[in-house]
Amino acid sequence: MICVSLGRRRHSALKQAHRDLSRLNPELVELRVDWIMSRLNVARLLKKRPTPVVITCRREQDKGRWSGTEEQRQAVLREAIIGGAEYVDIEEDIARSIPRYGDTKRLVSYHNFEDTPTDLSDIYQRMTECDPDIIKIVTTASRPADNVRVLELIKSATVPTVAFCMGELGMVSRILCGRMGSPLTYAAGSRAGEMAPGQLLWDDMRDFYRYDSISSDTKVFGVIGDPISHSLSPLLHNSAFREVDFDGVYLPLKIPADSVQETLQAYDKLDISGYSVTIPHKHAALEFADLPSVQANLIGASNTLFRTDGKWHATNTDYDAIVKTVEAGLTTFPEGSREVKGKQVLILGAGGVARAAVCAMQKNGAAVTITNRTADRARALNDEFGCSVIDWEQRSEEMCDILINCTSVGMHPNVSESPFDLPWLNESMLVFDTVYTPENTQLLEHAKTRGCATASGLEMFMRQAARQFELFSGQQPPLEFMMETLRQSLSTAPE
Repeated sequence: MICVSLGRRRHSALKQAHRDLSRLNPELVELRVDWIMSRLNVARLLKKRPTPVVITCRREQDKGRWSGTEEQRQAVLREAIIGGAEYVDIEEDIARSIPRYGDTKRLVSYHNFEDTPTDLSDIYQRMTECDPDIIKIVTTASRPADNVRVLELIKSATVPTVAFCMGELGMVSRILCGRMGSPLTYAAGSRAGEMAPGQLLWDDMRDFYRYDSISSDTKVFGVIGDPISHSLSPLLHNSAFREVDFDGVYLPLKIPADSVQETLQAYDKLDISGYSVTIPHKHAALEFADLPSVQANLIGASNTLFRTDGKWHATNTDYDAIVKTVEAGLTTFPEGSREVKGKQVLILGAGGVARAAVCAMQKNGAAVTITNRTADRARALNDEFGCSVIDWEQRSEEMCDILINCTSVGMHPNVSESPFDLPWLNESMLVFDTVYTPENTQLLEHAKTRGCATASGLEMFMRQAARQFELFSGQQPPLEFMMETLRQSLSTAPE
């Protein structure tokens, strides 16, 4: 069950927001009465309430907005109990001073906005002695593995227990706590109404992550990286899971670069079945795997981890996506010249995608030249793959059949930039830009002006994600649906 949190400064505004929300049939609504700026009248908020409620009056030390005395605050909680509220949130340290009365259930809570303490079991045991109907333990994730400790507390609980971590690192616990047995989680009723760090919108919890459908049978996947909030992978995979009616959920999982191995080992306890991997973790993911693929080993990086028979497999779906995207672009070439084999390829950049492009083109018979603004990185690729290297300033002088941009030049918001000027392009080239935000980059616009064949980063992104979908779900990916989902998301993204 999702408890939707509401807070407004005036009684009338809070009651109206509650009525508006009730039309969407939430099962439980938290009324944050500490947000009310005028003299508080709990009875007014409880009268003709359209849904069951939790009355919460959070003090300043717990990041609330209550400005009155502690005695007055506890009087508010007693008033809510006498008024018959379905639940009242009572902090653990005052629970013994607020007696049980009537049918109101006691949600005894503990919040820690600094970290996740090591003595969670002791805190939990202490709270069981406070006459709770539900125990609520909310901490702050200092590292991703804190989520595991909090979620395992739910599994071992003897009293119904809500437990999750706050902050960006804690998102996984907010979404998976119900899978572990938590009777509820919390979500914000609106973007302006976030009550705690990392709280998700109710719409996203209900529709995007399908929280109420997550069970012990639900397969869990995620994308790991740092940063991760920009990733389109959760949108793409969750939408595709829903489209084919696959019982899975896909989460954004921020993992700092210094804790990848520790986190993935800890997350094994959450029974996660697969990961997409983005920067800067592609090499660490390869090291974590039990069984790396030939492509991943050749590239020296993995963008996909999936578990089979208790073993972690690593592969790199960028490899096949690059090959297929280039081959699709070559279909506009004259008959007899549509193969990668024998082509001269110039690759701009020397990062993770460039590594995959070098490997993919070489293994398919192309002659590869690389250039990068930081020459040392280009030379390192040359030492590893044996390709040619030219200085960045000389890139216009290199003759090529296929140009692949693996830099971030031209990516939103710098959409007016291009890594390869228009006069350097000619109609006999295939121009492939791995940037996908926007889909039509300045480089591709210039290429079309010059009559070049083109291939977009969005095509590549969709192909690598589609292969991941197949590995994760065992089903054929809904390709047209996935591409339309990507295009729609990019078209509605804020400027």
